[in-house]
Amino acid sequence: MQIEVSRDVFRLAQVFTISRGSRTEAQVLTVRITDGGVTGMGECVPYARYGETLESVTAQVEGLSGVLTRAALYDLLPAGAARNAVDCALWDLEAKQTGTPVWELAGLAPLKPEITAYTLSLDTPEKMREQAAKNAFRPLLKIKLGTPDDMPRLEAVRAGAPDSTIIIDANEGWSAAVYADLAPHLVRLGVALVEQPLPAGEDDALLGMDRPVPVCADESCHDRASLPSLKGKYDVVNIKLDKTGGLTEALALREAALAEGYDVMVGCMVGSSLAMAPALLVAQGAQIVDLDGPLLLAEDRDAAMTFDAEGVHPASRELWG
Repeated sequence: MQIEVSRDVFRLAQVFTISRGSRTEAQVLTVRITDGGVTGMGECVPYARYGETLESVTAQVEGLSGVLTRAALYDLLPAGAARNAVDCALWDLEAKQTGTPVWELAGLAPLKPEITAYTLSLDTPEKMREQAAKNAFRPLLKIKLGTPDDMPRLEAVRAGAPDSTIIIDANEGWSAAVYADLAPHLVRLGVALVEQPLPAGEDDALLGMDRPVPVCADESCHDRASLPSLKGKYDVVNIKLDKTGGLTEALALREAALAEGYDVMVGCMVGSSLAMAPALLVAQGAQIVDLDGPLLLAEDRDAAMTFDAEGVHPASRELWG
């Protein structure tokens, strides 16, 4: 087996801002694994929030050698971006070598399109209302918040998109007091879900707290090992392949979370269609699907996935899987 990793940069359609900062491009790593003249591909987005950099993840991938299997990979790399790209490349490689689509290899039903959220980045209330109005035709909008003064932004988005379902991602930006104060207004404005309102290390404050709007664990949930610490705090878990360390663990986490009574959201980092393709397997039938990464880009991979009124469609075999 030959393992190669390269850095790819995709321009964003517009500046993308969350409570932690802004960016104008998506920097991703592409892993290619070649065996017997056949190449499988995977993509990851290293995330500084988890101590990852493009350089550190590249080093993790380049440190691998020999014949890899998905099972062996779990002893070689921790959950995270590096393992995700390698795991997805191995799935793609097997699909190409056997002529069997990944959904079939994974024992799933044929894939269907899924309605995805579309993310509005953090901005002034006036700018966020403009964003909302421009995208009011979309059935599901996700808004980035996470400041002490978020109510004017939320009111503005609701005014701009009166008929869209709204979910909120606070990106760990609220305190328990801020969340408790906002909760009645979230209900009033028809918010369907709040993602990670409190910092992951401070979310014990959610224990016993009234949650009139379902609360979703993002930074607090990485893989199956995270589940015991979520009990009593969260109603939903956000599964991202860059957190789980690949499709293999993501599918296992989905099964375990559902068995424990959680609803499932499937999210993404800002990446290309190559990253969304395996995530769509996990997203089948999820309560919330948030795989809009390519919609935020000004450019995408060749054979990019299709987004239309039916949602995000399964990838072509040319792209992945």
